[in-house]
Amino acid sequence: MFKRDLQLEKRWSKLLEGLKETIGKKPADLNGVLFLIGVQELGQGNKIFSKEQKQDLMHIAVCKVLSYDGFYELDYVDQDGWPHWNLVKELPHFDLLDQEKLLKIQVLEYFEKEYEIVID
Repeated sequence: MFKRDLQLEKRWSKLLEGLKETIGKKPADLNGVLFLIGVQELGQGNKIFSKEQKQDLMHIAVCKVLSYDGFYELDYVDQDGWPHWNLVKELPHFDLLDQEKLLKIQVLEYFEKEYEIVID
């Protein structure tokens, strides 16, 4: 593992521990964190979501975090309060491991920008 990868994993672990302190439960993985971001971005509070809505929430989160690098932009929010995004720049073709790394980096940036926390 490269030094940069080790640093990313250290920062990721710190984020998960911080989320555990904040919400009382440590997210199991990247998908759990994306779900939390999706719920936050939807802004309708903690409620029961269908399986399809949970997938939509994770999509909202992916679009939001990838918007920092200009891949997506918010198009509109529908009458039910759900944001809709447009792909504005093609995503690079990565293998699954590199996709996960990119998302983790962007999730860390989300928490740093949206909540003004530094995760070192």
